[in-house]
Amino acid sequence: MNILAARLPTIDSLRPLFPGFAVSCLVAATAQFLSEHYGAPAMLMALLLGLALNFLAEEGTRSAAGIEFTARTVLRLGVALLGARISVEMLAGLGGPAIALVIGGVIATILFALVVTRFVGRSWRFALLTGGSVAICGASAAMAIAAILPKHEKSERDLVFTVLSVTVLSTVAMVLYPMIANLFQFDARDSGIFLGGTIHDVAQVVGAGFSISPEAGEAATLVKLIRVSMLAPVVLCFSLVIRQIGLEGPATGNRPPLLPGFVLGFLALATLNSIGLIPTIIADFAGALSRWALLIAIAAVGIKTSLGRMVEVGPAAIVLLIAETAFLGIFIIAGLRFLD
Repeated sequence: MNILAARLPTIDSLRPLFPGFAVSCLVAATAQFLSEHYGAPAMLMALLLGLALNFLAEEGTRSAAGIEFTARTVLRLGVALLGARISVEMLAGLGGPAIALVIGGVIATILFALVVTRFVGRSWRFALLTGGSVAICGASAAMAIAAILPKHEKSERDLVFTVLSVTVLSTVAMVLYPMIANLFQFDARDSGIFLGGTIHDVAQVVGAGFSISPEAGEAATLVKLIRVSMLAPVVLCFSLVIRQIGLEGPATGNRPPLLPGFVLGFLALATLNSIGLIPTIIADFAGALSRWALLIAIAAVGIKTSLGRMVEVGPAAIVLLIAETAFLGIFIIAGLRFLD
């Protein structure tokens, strides 16, 4: 009992974390307000507002420790809670060929990123980060993947760049992709598969799908959740490969754990939801809590990152993300044509 008590955090140990956590919550709440009143993506607003407050994360400030805690621990909590939205029944409702197409798009996009990064002078870490975020679920995937990648001096900069880029690209896709679906004369189901299989963030998928029709919106949301369900297997696969092959390199720090705790949490919640042990009201609450945790975490990540260092990323990284996005779109369109 004494050993357990010794391991539990005390009020005194948590007190230094409060200022940074409170600042991150305030930034997230402001971002949500701007999103609801002006239509801008909340994740993008949280990131931009956070970047403007970088001075709060400087060494020696009262808020630095809490911002670091929020960017790591609250992030992982948010990713784990995503599992409460996933169930086997949901996946089976779309049909085998469509599920295979969506999963194939995820795998192909990550492989495409690994190949293309060799030609633009970027590292394999950047390929996994950008390829995984484009292939799975945008900002949420980027933060989950960053949590298991070996750390180096540019880790935070690359994460913020990726989150910012996929959020902007996702917003552009929300406007353009319904037009592309109409150009190819997709019906409601195929439009939903195309939108859900290609747009990065869930909110933009919903917006694009329901702008076509309720049927397209429901199909798009379902397909998007299938991509979200790939998050745990992909992160686990990345973690295993990094650990077993020894890709750490001299500047990457400690090896990642074999099975990250937030991945276990994601899988456990998805399993419980699949067998009907999580009531709908609890699943909805977990989904909302996940969204807020991720919003607060991305605000903290933004605060931690210097805007000046973002400029160092270079145009090649921007071209890479656009190329990955275009590749995924072409892959899904080609797959739909083949299935028809």
